[in-house]
Amino acid sequence: MMNSDLRNQLAALHSELAKTSSVDPQSRELLVSLLSDITRLLGSSTAPGNTATPNDDQPLHERLDTLAVQFEAEHPALGTALRRVVDALGKAGI
Repeated sequence: MMNSDLRNQLAALHSELAKTSSVDPQSRELLVSLLSDITRLLGSSTAPGNTATPNDDQPLHERLDTLAVQFEAEHPALGTALRRVVDALGKAGI
């Protein structure tokens, strides 16, 4: 079950994404990949802390953090929302 902080941060991220008119193709690809990873992790019953995908050496929280840094210049609110999701995922043990 998703904790309320994570749910709130994901809702805030969704809101910011809705306000963002466009992102570059590389960032879009990263967001789609991360969405897939988050969905898989939230639906998974595997042990917490297993956040790396088989074809990616970098854990999910690190990739989200990197993406947040990339967005901070062009989309500061989106970067902030991503950072909050990273924090909430960490608190939830994901």
